[in-house]
Amino acid sequence: MAAELTAHQLIAQHRPTLDLALETIRTRAYWSPHPEHPKAYGENGSLDTAAGKAAFDALSGTRLDLGQPGTDGWVGGEVSPYGIELGVEYPHADLDVLLPAMQAGQKAWRDAGAELRAMVCLEILKRIADRTMEFAQAVMHTSGQAFMMAFQAGGPHAQDRGMEAVAYAYVEQSRTPETAEWTKPQGKRDPLALTKRFTPVPRGIGLVVGCNTFPTWNGYPGLFASLATGNAVLVKPHPRAVLPLALTVQVARDVLTEAGFDPNLVALAAERPGEGIAKTLATRPEIRIIDYTGSTAFGDWLEANARQAQVYTEKAGVNTVIVESTDDYQGMLANLAFSLSLYSGQMCTTPQNLLIPRDGIRTDQGVKSYDEVTADLARAVDGLLGDDARANALLGAIVNPDVKARLEAATGLGEVALASREVANPEFPDAVVRTPVIVKLDGAKPEDEAAYTSECFGPVSFAVAVDSADHAVELLRRSVREKGAMTVGAYTTDPEVEEAVQEVCLDEAAQLSLNLTGGVYVNQTAAFSDFHGSGGNPAANAALCDGAFVANRFRVVEVRRPA
Repeated sequence: MAAELTAHQLIAQHRPTLDLALETIRTRAYWSPHPEHPKAYGENGSLDTAAGKAAFDALSGTRLDLGQPGTDGWVGGEVSPYGIELGVEYPHADLDVLLPAMQAGQKAWRDAGAELRAMVCLEILKRIADRTMEFAQAVMHTSGQAFMMAFQAGGPHAQDRGMEAVAYAYVEQSRTPETAEWTKPQGKRDPLALTKRFTPVPRGIGLVVGCNTFPTWNGYPGLFASLATGNAVLVKPHPRAVLPLALTVQVARDVLTEAGFDPNLVALAAERPGEGIAKTLATRPEIRIIDYTGSTAFGDWLEANARQAQVYTEKAGVNTVIVESTDDYQGMLANLAFSLSLYSGQMCTTPQNLLIPRDGIRTDQGVKSYDEVTADLARAVDGLLGDDARANALLGAIVNPDVKARLEAATGLGEVALASREVANPEFPDAVVRTPVIVKLDGAKPEDEAAYTSECFGPVSFAVAVDSADHAVELLRRSVREKGAMTVGAYTTDPEVEEAVQEVCLDEAAQLSLNLTGGVYVNQTAAFSDFHGSGGNPAANAALCDGAFVANRFRVVEVRRPA
């Protein structure tokens, strides 16, 4: 079939966008081609909120037939954290049929070259962006995020991360020229002359193992990094969050077909209940790249056992904020309250441990004791979430029973400074919505150490009393080194303390935010500018995104001949 999307059309439409992305990852300035406000998506049109909701609702009771080879049955059963059954079925794959079919299209995809691959990837992202409101509903009802967060994080911010990966992939592939004329002088004899051609070649099939909480935001970097570097990509969603990635695969297959490539370059691997195909896939010889977001236990297993693949993991860490002093006490409290509350703390970047000197902190309102800081923070969270409508808009729903169990167990770990309360959601009565809990612990007591040195994923934070700023810095260093951290925060007006915290983060490779008191929060990162994770501590072995995240997904093969 002739391509409906020609290379010329794709380059004309998307090359300017790629150039802007390339410039932005160089300058690290703010830029996004994807608006993050719903009003930008039109009113009463195909892109607006109502149309997106209607498209999402229309999926219920349907089979998402992707036309994949090797389909041997249908699977489904997703239930929204808001209490509704999604009712969508997905193809179940016979891997012995699907994987060879995926490999068959790689030669033409490899030969297309880095630029055309990038253009096809950007067309996929554009088609996804055109359906942002539908994707927002899909993310909301699989992750439990409130609508606005599902729209932003699952839509434009995820699309930004995918485009960022395409830009880095293009940079790394174009670092080496396609051809070179090589001449070596030989004195009185004729020079030696060779013509050399350099071709980026893919490693093989990339496997994206999706997560429950941020299926698109965490899934798109690996998906587009592998695809843009010439690899086929098999997407294995989390069983509770299939729909957003299944829709992504559907869009990608449509675009690949229209551009004249094999649609099987991107495929879906949905699983039956309890099947656990991630382990099976991860050790198959056809799988040469793995991108994973999720628990430390399975991330460690992948790194140890998927020996044939290049493995990129984002696991878990113990995120820490040192509270030593501030010149904006109310701004600090408001910023921390929002950070602890957003999406019920179900983010890999949410602060867990707040290290506060037991003798108190210096502020613009005078010295505040440890107890005062803790009580004031509890009041700030209460004030932020006191209105149930606002609480629902910030908290979303508890994503799974394990998070609820950890929240309930946390109250037995120490003195409760802020109790969690149940919030009713009138629109979704079956949603489990809970406000955060803050527990007071003592950093000098060995019996408290087990609690604050382990990750407690969800709306749980520990206000840890420490002996001094030096003690806080020491605990921070040990925590990042042993457990890892996706984020570190600090509040201090003391240059020496600031320097000490920076040195720990540089030594232990942890991303640091200092003195945030406005509308930027420690648990948020911006594509094209911020690095998500570092790859240098136990929380993750890769960063989203940098050159290292894409460069090992391909190899350069040289063919040389006499000139």
